[in-house]
Amino acid sequence: MNRPRAGNAPGMMQVLRAAVEAAVWAPSVHNTQPWSFCVSGAEVRLSADPERRLRVTDPDGRQMLISCGAALFNLRIALRALGHRPVVRLLPDPDSPLLLATVRAGEPAPPDELAGLLYGEIERRRTHRSGFTALPIADELVDELVAAAGNEGARLIPVRADPMLRVLAALTGAAQEIQATDRRYALEMARWARPPGSARRDGVPADSYPTARRRGVPYHFAERDYGRGEGWGGGDEEPICAGTGLVVLLTTEGDTREDWLIAGQALQRVLLQASAYGVSAAFHGQALEMPDLRAFIRRHVCGGAHPQLLMRLGFALDEASSVRRPVAEVLREP
Repeated sequence: MNRPRAGNAPGMMQVLRAAVEAAVWAPSVHNTQPWSFCVSGAEVRLSADPERRLRVTDPDGRQMLISCGAALFNLRIALRALGHRPVVRLLPDPDSPLLLATVRAGEPAPPDELAGLLYGEIERRRTHRSGFTALPIADELVDELVAAAGNEGARLIPVRADPMLRVLAALTGAAQEIQATDRRYALEMARWARPPGSARRDGVPADSYPTARRRGVPYHFAERDYGRGEGWGGGDEEPICAGTGLVVLLTTEGDTREDWLIAGQALQRVLLQASAYGVSAAFHGQALEMPDLRAFIRRHVCGGAHPQLLMRLGFALDEASSVRRPVAEVLREP
């Protein structure tokens, strides 16, 4: 990321471009990167890219908007770290449903320590796709992450009870089995599973997951099969990295497009704050992609709140690879 140097009074266009460069490093489902940006004056317009929506897995666009919400948070924190107060409008034009937010560089403001910390983690954060070490996450950090989600209008629920963990693991496994036998799901995921040596700058790299996965201990949460039996992967998983980690659910009170954008912003704040302490996240969205299972989890695990993401958090030994499209590909003319 070509960041403006502190104290050099960068011009507005330089600041906004740096914010977009930060935004593209947001996590997205299957690394689809379903966004585009337009810079005009002192404002960045964030839009969804419907060509990158998962039409089978995500027919209502929920995961697409969560992904874009994560990019929105990166825009906000970049502007804050570069000395401007971000002024955000969500869903500003009902006649333009793909326009998700505008972010204006507001009045100058000295960046606080937290903004600088989170900004520095944007490129270091990686999605993890295997097990964790047995090293526990300190309760104080868990409390910080819960508070971080709350600050964005969402709720992060650590799941610690054995019965609920067994239920979530079983539902994830069941959903994975169903999706693996559905030709539509398989074809859609194949589009975003990159073979070894691919030069593409989107999708899931073949070296970002182990060739052979170990069964999670004490609870096994099924991983997506990006390798599709082709033997792809970045080597064998370390024996000491088969731990479940801390299972968490990210929820919102509502389930509207605005709630999905809120969930994405909360997600990215949590991920960046966790990354600053060396904690990685593994996503397990399979059950939440099936309406009946998502409704079951909402009713029996989330107390009526809407589950938006299911994750495991923990400490990993490997450094997963990641790719992003260059800014030139996602910038649109005003």
